[in-house]
Parts: sequence; structure tokens; C-alpha cells
Amino acid sequence: MRRMTLTAVMTMKHNFAIFILTHGRANNVITYKVLRKQGYTGKIYLMVDDEDNQIEDYKKLYDKQVIVFNKQQAIDYTDSGDNFKKRNSVVYARNWNFVVAKELGIDYFLQLDDDYTIFCHTANNKGDYLTSRPRINNFDFVCEAMTNFLIDSKADSVCISQGGDFIGGPGSKVAKLAKERKFSRKVMNAFFMNTAKSFKFMGRINEDVNAYVGLGNVGKLFITVPRIRLEQGTTQANAGGLTEIYLDLGTYVKSFYSVMYAPSCVVISQMGVTNKRLHHMVKWKHAVPEIVSGNLKKN
Repeated sequence: MRRMTLTAVMTMKHNFAIFILTHGRANNVITYKVLRKQGYTGKIYLMVDDEDNQIEDYKKLYDKQVIVFNKQQAIDYTDSGDNFKKRNSVVYARNWNFVVAKELGIDYFLQLDDDYTIFCHTANNKGDYLTSRPRINNFDFVCEAMTNFLIDSKADSVCISQGGDFIGGPGSKVAKLAKERKFSRKVMNAFFMNTAKSFKFMGRINEDVNAYVGLGNVGKLFITVPRIRLEQGTTQANAGGLTEIYLDLGTYVKSFYSVMYAPSCVVISQMGVTNKRLHHMVKWKHAVPEIVSGNLKKN
């Protein structure tokens, strides 16, 4: 308990908070329970739009931790990338989160979805892949370390990897990066961000991919740390949230948003082995600026 109190104080020195973006799941905000269970003792806010019919349920359960934002204002603030009429997209909450954090006087924050089931280690101290998925028990320490890395790296956002990154186990690309103590430029789900370095996600869906290729194209730096990861519920299995928009549009339209925002480096490709589907594929050689070796520097 003494160690947990110490790391909570360390996190607080950065004026840090976690925001959970949620809609229509007042009684099933899985992420909140998991964070508390895994040793996070700091501030948590639930961002709910003013068109959610469960606002009062959220307030009864989470009281002052609930932040209700004007959805139309957030829509006007965002490039949706289409002229569809539906409004059920997380991109509006993602962008408005910067505005809310600034209003609350928060300097650094972690932005999460509401359906994460566990945060766990992916590799030991030697970088060897862990098949047992040991649970992180002191999430305060993780927040402190990731915030320090965000500051030191001068990145626009640093992220936690996700379960899908490790398909193939120790042979997966991200597991190999963990072994080599390197990072991935693909970012999703869990964004550590600096309120003073705001940027805008783009597109009604696939907004995370749109950001790391569209903004990566112009020099924004996004980094995923592969040593830790999160797991979440199946996209089309949980009621509420983005489930309906994915069911309506499917993966082809979803992926084509990223082609639209970064046509120089994103294509539609076939994904999978047995159950194949259309998905985006990023050609990283053309996606983001690369570091040139110092040996090539002219005197």
C-alpha cells in the first residue's frame, strides 16, 4: 500500500488524469473497474455527450466524475470526412477531450475507451515474450512512466499496445520490437497526451489510423510502447458505443477513410488466413519521416 501511495503522488506531480470515452453503457464501463482493480488511484473522468439518454444513470453511478459535452459543438470542431447523417462516432469525444482537459486545468492525460478488460505485461526484463499475460498491478506507476516518456520523447502521443498486435506470439512484429527495445509507429486505443500539444483526429471512423498516417505524414510523432498491452471486448459484440456504426458500414468503408486521408501510403488489402476480410494496409516507407543516419551528415 505504501508503494501505491508513492506512485499516486508521482502521477499527481504531472497534474494527470484518465478520461474514459463512453456512450450508452452507464452500467457497463468495464475500463473504470479494471483501472481501480489494477492499482490506479488517480483522477478518472467519464466523457459523455449530451445526446446520450443514459446521462442521469452515469451521474448516479459516477457523480462528479461525469463530464457532459455538447456533441454538436464537438462535431463542428471535427473533420468527419463524409456527409453521412449518423452522429455515433468516438472521434468527436476524442477531439473535444483536449478542450475539456484544458478547462479542467489538466496538463497530461490518458484517453481510453470503455471496454478494456485487462492491462498486462507483454515481455520480461530481457524482452522475452510472455504467453501468460501477467496483469499489471500498479497502474499508477505505468501512468507515471508513460507520461515521463511522453515528455522526454517530445512525442505528440505515446500509446499502449493492444492484444491484436501480438497475433503470432513471439514471432509477431510487435513482440520482436519489444525484444529489441524498439517502438511501433502504429497507435490505437490508449493515448497518453499533452494538453498543450493538441491535435485533431480525423474521420468518422478509423480515426486512430487516420491520425497516425495523416498527421504522421506531416511530422507528428506517435509511438506505441510494446512492453505493455491492453485487451478489449470484440468490436461488434458489445452493445452501445461504436458497435452500430461498424455493423452498418463494415471494414471496407472503415478502412477507406485512411486511404482518403493518406493516399500516398495507405491501400485496401486482404487480411486474415481463413476468414479473410478487406482492411487497410500502411506502407510505412511512405507514411512518416525517417531518421537519417548521422554518417550522411555533410560538414
